[in-house]
Amino acid sequence: MRSFLNRKEDLVSEAIDGLIAASGGRLVRFSPDSSARVVLRADWQKSAVAIVSGGGSGHEPSHAGLVAEGLLTAAVCGEVFASPSVDAVLAGIVAVTGDAGCLLVVKNYTGDRLNFGLAAEKAKALGLKVQMVIVADDLATSQTRRPRGIAGTLFVHKIAGHLARTGASLEEIFSTVEQANRAIVTIGAARDTCTVPGSPKVERIGPDEVEIGLGIHGEPGVEIAKPESSSALIDDLVSRLEPRLKPGVEYAAIFNNLGGLSNLECLVLFSDLMKSTLRSKLRYVAGPASVMTALEMPGFSISLLELTDERETFLTSPTASPYFPRFERLHEVKPVAAPKVEAGEAFAASADAPVRAVVETIIATCLAMEAEINALDAKVGDGDTGSTFAGAARTVKAALDTLPFADGAALLSTLSDLKRKAMGGSSGVLFAIMTARSADAYRQSKDWVAALSDGLQAMQQYGGAKLGDRTMVDALSPAFAALARGEGLAAAAAAARRGADATAAMTHANAGRSSYLEARSLEGIADPGAEAIARIFEALAAPIG
Repeated sequence: MRSFLNRKEDLVSEAIDGLIAASGGRLVRFSPDSSARVVLRADWQKSAVAIVSGGGSGHEPSHAGLVAEGLLTAAVCGEVFASPSVDAVLAGIVAVTGDAGCLLVVKNYTGDRLNFGLAAEKAKALGLKVQMVIVADDLATSQTRRPRGIAGTLFVHKIAGHLARTGASLEEIFSTVEQANRAIVTIGAARDTCTVPGSPKVERIGPDEVEIGLGIHGEPGVEIAKPESSSALIDDLVSRLEPRLKPGVEYAAIFNNLGGLSNLECLVLFSDLMKSTLRSKLRYVAGPASVMTALEMPGFSISLLELTDERETFLTSPTASPYFPRFERLHEVKPVAAPKVEAGEAFAASADAPVRAVVETIIATCLAMEAEINALDAKVGDGDTGSTFAGAARTVKAALDTLPFADGAALLSTLSDLKRKAMGGSSGVLFAIMTARSADAYRQSKDWVAALSDGLQAMQQYGGAKLGDRTMVDALSPAFAALARGEGLAAAAAAARRGADATAAMTHANAGRSSYLEARSLEGIADPGAEAIARIFEALAAPIG
């Protein structure tokens, strides 16, 4: 299913129903028996100039999502990428226009110009005051007879909506908006075309290509480029904008996502814009936000409006639309110094022969079993558990002569830092958690077994594994329990071995990579982590076995 819809014929009408249902009562539409798909403000009283826009659907949340106090009074919605009919536009005008009149905001496409234009003339014949503003802000097509109207239209919506709310006359609004209209410019780019629901996708742009000068109805751009990076693309677009900008003048910008870019990509592009030479000319920015979209087209546009003090007021006033982004004043943002998270205390090396012997035995065991544990892990994981244990062992071995063996808490804390840095994957973090908690516990109790058992609880708390989940906990937990009962290392090693062997009969893992495998892939194979723990305990018990 390429598009979530019921019937293609009902797509626009049902989308409008969804928008109204989500509006909290702010919006209404014409009754279902009307062929005109018009969205209106529910609170409109015809006491001020009505601002009406619209066009083909597929640009959501424009235009219907911008029907709100401080923006549009009504939006007339056509089929996807098709202008609404003259009758639909006329119905929308008549529904919202009172004595103050109506301003139509239209993008520079033939269908919109003609249908909205004829509707305006018919409305005038009915005695209504109507003016129409045509937005043609696309820089890439500005040298043609019919430059496109794209996301710069949003500036016009905002300015007209603000003035209507303040009670300005139709003549004042039209004059002010027309002046602003001549000071708007937009450039855009996309790395793929859009997909019209229910229609095949047009494949026009190669995998390493970007189309400059987009059309928001899927029309081809004016140029294909192959930028090496996001910053290179932004620099290219900025270089096209700058000749149109006046020296010593500040601008407001709208960074518009055409609907198919991830937020991550948009923020990278926006970051590059803020590092470009255009940054010094910007006072306000709205976005990144998806406002004037082209279905799921993976592209964006940058629209600029020459600022005046008056326009700053128009743009920064609030609106009731949840879809129109706020214009934010740009400020120099100075980074905050990051706190030091490394352990501040440096522990002096100290000697304790029995404790060092335990550490050296663990190191030797981890190094010796690397290949065998890797081979076991290759059957149920990605074949690196042995290398993970061995890598940590090599790091600790290199630091042996600097470790504070005579101070249990300091030793455990140091081992936690070493494991965190040297032991890859989740195992390293889990052992770092265990030894960090054990260090705190040892400071209180001076009891190795109690401290390590406390550390195991922390490992289980954060890792989420418990006995029977087919993890190294199945070997660690019974081994520590045996030690806590005073049964000694030999009993602990035997308990760890029984726990590790038991994992071979567990056909479902609830943690780790094995949790993604089916029963047949696990049956008869011990968990590599549990097996490694069992071998370590067996090595520790060997001298007294």
